[in-house]
Amino acid sequence: MPTAIANISSLAAAAIGSARLDVCVADITTLDADAIVNAANRTLLGGGDLLAECRTLGGCETGSAKMTRGYRLPAGHVIHAVGPVWQGGHAGEEDLLASCYRTALGLAAGAHLASIAFPAISTGVYAFPADRAARIAVGTVAAELGASDRGIAHLVFCCFARGAADPYLTAFAELGLA
Repeated sequence: MPTAIANISSLAAAAIGSARLDVCVADITTLDADAIVNAANRTLLGGGDLLAECRTLGGCETGSAKMTRGYRLPAGHVIHAVGPVWQGGHAGEEDLLASCYRTALGLAAGAHLASIAFPAISTGVYAFPADRAARIAVGTVAAELGASDRGIAHLVFCCFARGAADPYLTAFAELGLA
């Protein structure tokens, strides 16, 4: 199992306990991590090699996550996290998004995984404001890793483009991590 995700170009790094946190720009599906997180829908039936295993999971509630093998990906596992659709911030979206991160970390810890990469959950077609989502992601991960040793050695916030990484860099700075 990789304890660190190699070959990333970090835009920001921080340490929380024994864990290293990074922000990078990359294709998350290319990362050689113990697990990558997939921003999924409630059916978990998006397609590809994972489809057959996902069908056995019976879907997933918003704010939760389920794990499968990584199949042909460099990552050993995929954690499918179902983030909330943004409804203006008055339907518990922030708590549901934080729950995605906590649940994914719990699954990784339960499987004794040391490295995990997260995308910007709910910020695409689910329209969660990127700055709010990044603050929730970074704040939740920092709180969870600071509260207990989950065995996570390396956690990456993986963004698809430099502009998508900016809210994470701001969140790192606001939380005193950068």
